[in-house]
Amino acid sequence: MPAVACIMHCVADAITSATPLPLLHIADATADALIAAGVTRVGLLGTRFTMEQPFYRERLAARGLQVLVPPADARAQLHRVIYDELCQGIIRPESRGYFRQVMADLGQHGAQAIILGCTEISLLVDISDAQLPLFDTTALHAEAAAHASVRD
Repeated sequence: MPAVACIMHCVADAITSATPLPLLHIADATADALIAAGVTRVGLLGTRFTMEQPFYRERLAARGLQVLVPPADARAQLHRVIYDELCQGIIRPESRGYFRQVMADLGQHGAQAIILGCTEISLLVDISDAQLPLFDTTALHAEAAAHASVRD
């Protein structure tokens, strides 16, 4: 059973405790792709909750991945862009530029790739906006769900 919103995964343990159905965790699908690509240090972009709460970072760390997040002021600005712009269908070039800069900064701090950890981020940036490989959790989660649906 895939939970479709990234933030929904903060209650993944409660969901798996309440039902016998397997849960396809978005961080597991992301970790699988990162590990397959040989990535060990990754920058995480998303809402403030995704970047700050342990539900995503700890799950990646348990798979041997070091997760880097932007500084607090950048996390607040990214969160604002996601909710006040992208969720409203607003695409601003200056916000794209801000995301580009944050991704570049994460690369300068050792990130080998960037996780787009929010469904709306891919509305704003794509691989042409980054100097590092991008891992879009929406696409990775959907792909993992498709594979799981035809297994066994």
